[in-house]
Amino acid sequence: MVANTQVIFSKVPTTYPVVGEHITVKKSEFDLDAPLADGEFVLKTLVLSVDPYMRGRMRDASTKSYSPPFALNEPMTGHTVKEVVKSKSSNFKEGDFVYGMGTFEEYFKTNDHVAKLYGLVVRNDPKTNGIPISNYVGILGMPGMTAYVGLYKIGEIKAGETIYISAASGAVGQVAGQIAKAQGLRVVGSAGSDEKVAHLKAIGFDGAFNYKTEDTATKLAELCPKGIDVYFENVGGKMLEVVLTQLNKFGRIIACGMISQYNLSEGEKVGGLMQIIAKSIKFQGFIVSDFPEAEPEFLKVVTEMILNKKIQYQESHAEGIEKTPEALLDVLKGKNFGKQVVDVAKP
Repeated sequence: MVANTQVIFSKVPTTYPVVGEHITVKKSEFDLDAPLADGEFVLKTLVLSVDPYMRGRMRDASTKSYSPPFALNEPMTGHTVKEVVKSKSSNFKEGDFVYGMGTFEEYFKTNDHVAKLYGLVVRNDPKTNGIPISNYVGILGMPGMTAYVGLYKIGEIKAGETIYISAASGAVGQVAGQIAKAQGLRVVGSAGSDEKVAHLKAIGFDGAFNYKTEDTATKLAELCPKGIDVYFENVGGKMLEVVLTQLNKFGRIIACGMISQYNLSEGEKVGGLMQIIAKSIKFQGFIVSDFPEAEPEFLKVVTEMILNKKIQYQESHAEGIEKTPEALLDVLKGKNFGKQVVDVAKP
């Protein structure tokens, strides 16, 4: 038997989740010596991802949404990289790195059928390309692909345009900004600390500001003198209201997230919505999983950018699976810097 720490969804929160009440850590054991049936294999978690969308999964099962709710009193799930440590599957061999939706626990037994449902894929690239495993739940995982799909499928970006990205130092925003810059756009971003703003400028943003200490409308007018053509929306609320006044005619809003609203019992009212009609603005939400056909191109393009040092990616690391609840809360409160990952084990 080996120790198998699990991260459990214990109670539905109404505002910010509380560690030890809504999300708990459970100590259990896992029998590594138990025999496997044909098609079964055992995974050891190496790294897991905590992301803002998880707040929406912390809900009552009766409330419908684009992603399933977490099951009460069961391990939470999210994007992970795991290693096959025991196998009777021809698709997943011992030593393989496996990416996809996985349980937040140290060990997990599954089979080929469940693996297909969860979208688990073998991804052994980091064994040879030198890219950190953690990048595969970040810049080369769901957040990176979200940035890529948002820019090209929703934003339809063009060289010479101006794009504004809110929450620009986050897991998605920092990738979106650097891809847009490489495409020839003027890139402006906002973040919640001077350190994060300095980082945005260091990775090539044309302009950046601290929305907590500077007036958003004033800074956008200053940094986007020709107006805003594309807005990569990650915040919502009053930020959206301000941006609507400065979007150009035929502007596009890539509605990726609205983190300012996730923990409110009642959402903020947003004024100025007539601007959408008056300026013929395209305002489109999207779910990255609706664009599976984009993944091969995304992986090729962004992997090459990483290997050629054309893109940088900031990560915050929490060490140990028991730190997962605090790491998720840091993301929801904007305390982390860049993509938040949890390092669980070494390969």
